[in-house]
Amino acid sequence: MKLRGKQKRYLRSQANRMKPLFSVGKNGLNETWLEQVLDALHRRELIKVNIQQNSDLEVSDVQEYIEENSDINVVQTIGKTLLLFLPASKEKFQVYSVEVRNI
Repeated sequence: MKLRGKQKRYLRSQANRMKPLFSVGKNGLNETWLEQVLDALHRRELIKVNIQQNSDLEVSDVQEYIEENSDINVVQTIGKTLLLFLPASKEKFQVYSVEVRNI
């Protein structure tokens, strides 16, 4: 799903008070980490990921890895924090995706 500017703005406003749910540390990125992020997104639709100071990866590296290996949308990057969005497949978990479609 390709997000337009107004949709991104809505998602950023919803994530304003969220705390990062996942972090990328010294171990870097792998398939297991990405599967856990996908599982969380299927239930929450919108999460933040933080890159720790001891990580060798840059924000652009993490963003590229996520976008190449999944359907996750990187809505925003601020410093070492990424905001990720993926519409939930089950209706009971669809909170943000319903609003995003209506925008």
